[in-house]
Amino acid sequence: MTVEYRAIDAPVDFYTLEAIKDLYANAGWLAYLNDDSALERALNTSLYLLGAYAVDAGVTENQSEHLIGFARCVGDGEHVVLLQDLLVHSAWQRHGVGTHLMNACWERYDHVRSRMLVTDAHDSRANSFYRAQGLQTLEDQALIAYRLP
Repeated sequence: MTVEYRAIDAPVDFYTLEAIKDLYANAGWLAYLNDDSALERALNTSLYLLGAYAVDAGVTENQSEHLIGFARCVGDGEHVVLLQDLLVHSAWQRHGVGTHLMNACWERYDHVRSRMLVTDAHDSRANSFYRAQGLQTLEDQALIAYRLP
C-alpha cells in the first residue's frame, strides 16, 4: 500500500464529497456534516484542496484507492492563506500523512506573507503536532486574532 498526494479539482464530485465527509466524521467534526450543499459550496470555492490517497496496486491492472487525508486552504493566495482543514483518518495518523499534506500546502504558498491555521487551544494532540512542525502561536509572534462570538 502506498500513499499518493494530488490536488482535488472543483467541482468536487459525489464520491469525493462522500469520502471527505467520511474524514470529517472520523475526526468528529460533525458541524461540517449538517448541510451537504453548504459543504459542497465551501469545498468548491476553496483556494486549494489536496488529497492523500491510500493506493493498493494489486497484481492485476485494477487499482484500489481510498481518501485517507485531506487539506483545504482558503484565502486570496497572495497575502493570506488559512489552512482551514487538515484531516487524516485515525488509522493513518502518525504515518507522516498530515505532515506531508501541511508541508505541501505551505510550499505551494511559500510566497504568501501570512500563512496560518486555527485549532482548538485545548486540543493538546493537535497543538503538539503543530509545534513539532515548527508553527508558532500568534502570541509567540506578538500578534493577536479576533473573531465574532
